[in-house]
Amino acid sequence: MDVNGLLFPALSLGGLGLVFGVVLGYASKKFHVPVDERVPLIKDCLPGANCGGCGYAGCDAYAQAIVDGAAKANCCTVGGATAAEKIGDIMGIKVEAAEPKKAFVKCVGTCESAKMKGTYYGNMDCLEASVLPGGGAKGCSFGCLGLGSCVKVCQFGALSIENGIAVVDEKKCTACGACANICPRHVIEIKPVSEIIRVSCNSKDKLKEVKEVCDTGCISCGLCARNCTSDALVLENNLPLVDSTKCTLCMQCVEKCPTKVLKAHDGKLILTQEEAV
Repeated sequence: MDVNGLLFPALSLGGLGLVFGVVLGYASKKFHVPVDERVPLIKDCLPGANCGGCGYAGCDAYAQAIVDGAAKANCCTVGGATAAEKIGDIMGIKVEAAEPKKAFVKCVGTCESAKMKGTYYGNMDCLEASVLPGGGAKGCSFGCLGLGSCVKVCQFGALSIENGIAVVDEKKCTACGACANICPRHVIEIKPVSEIIRVSCNSKDKLKEVKEVCDTGCISCGLCARNCTSDALVLENNLPLVDSTKCTLCMQCVEKCPTKVLKAHDGKLILTQEEAV
């Protein structure tokens, strides 16, 4: 056996390993990026859902943004006031609780009220149906497809499909925004609970076109705007647009709406923020 033939490759590999180790050790010190000790502490205060509801790509990114001064400490919708208070203690600042928000479905086109233009077979979700010819079985091209893409992406079990419409369980909803982001027709919005008057229709069509495809859609009659006592309502893209800063909750719009598209949130005429949470 040639000992030199074995010894030389072994020493060569060992020498290369030693050289690379020294180079990597030097590089790690030379290019070391110091991590603020507050970042891991803040991350521990967060729920770890990585849902993106704060506007950042996960809890790590959000924690770093807080330390960098690029994000507020109360943006975590899952952790809520508890997480915000803990982060405030770490940062040495007083953090005000953010206004609670919940997902809202702008459609009431159930299987009974929405006209169907065809029958689809197979296991499809909303994203798949929206790109097929016809864009889904329902006649309205603006309403909820009811095939559950939002249900799939909700980490908190806050969404379900009932009678062909997405329904939000507000007790479980964290307002992370995943459902709103995935909806191909933008039927779901994240709204502050203080916005009492809600428009439960997403159609941009007018009277004739709406009635042809849905019995409960907004017909753009304008009665809501004409009867609003505080000029808090205007029609925009054939739908009521509510200015919550002007709304006095007189409920004239809700009472006058012929299709009951305008609703007081949770069905109550006067709903405080605490009651809505």
